Amino acid sequence: MTTPLRVAIVDDEAPARAILREYLGLDPAIEIVAECLNGFEAVQAVANLKPDLLLLDVQMPKLNGFEVLELIERDVAVIFVTAYDQYALKAFEVEAVDYLLKPFGPERLTQALERVRARITQGQPKPEHKLAARLRDPRSPVNRLLIRDGANVHIVPLSKVDYVEAQDDYVSIHAERRSYLKEQTMGELETALDPRHFVRIHRSFLLNIDRLAKVETTDKDSRVAILRDDTRLPISRSGYARLSELLGG
Repeated sequence: MTTPLRVAIVDDEAPARAILREYLGLDPAIEIVAECLNGFEAVQAVANLKPDLLLLDVQMPKLNGFEVLELIERDVAVIFVTAYDQYALKAFEVEAVDYLLKPFGPERLTQALERVRARITQGQPKPEHKLAARLRDPRSPVNRLLIRDGANVHIVPLSKVDYVEAQDDYVSIHAERRSYLKEQTMGELETALDPRHFVRIHRSFLLNIDRLAKVETTDKDSRVAILRDDTRLPISRSGYARLSELLGG
């Protein structure tokens, strides 16, 4: 007997969920394990229920499909359900990730499910995290950071971030006297932030310059950044040059 494909439906519109539920009901080898009304529920469903597949809407309020993709575990197959533009569709095809372009019929869903089953059977790596990065509009600057903590999601506005500290393949985001650990390298995060507000003052530290109170020179001719809350961060020579350029001095 074929092992059922465990599916979670993620769409903020009830009619869209109903259509997917109806079409999936035609396949006896499908088990619907969750219906999620938003991206937060999707992240929780992946963490708690561990579905094989997400049918994921792209355009949702608060947390869109690409942001969900950034937060979920990497061993979940994803079929996007979208009315997105041609740029996105081209990227889907390049990355060999399937998508359903609204409106669609049951035959198209069947084709997508066959591709997912083939990928799972062959053990092919899933490129969803690469796709998420490619589809992020470079004209739209990041204005918040998304951090997954188990089944929970923290949304930290960049305006609240004091500084970021590198910790191997993670970054520790310090904001309002709290710290959040995010699985991302410092280099990846640095390229996503607005360079007018965030500067790499040290190989291990990114500083929000709005939090800088002063720069102090120590006895050994090295420098430290003093933040408004009296936090002290080291400044390297190259970091000081970047900081001085940004501050116009």
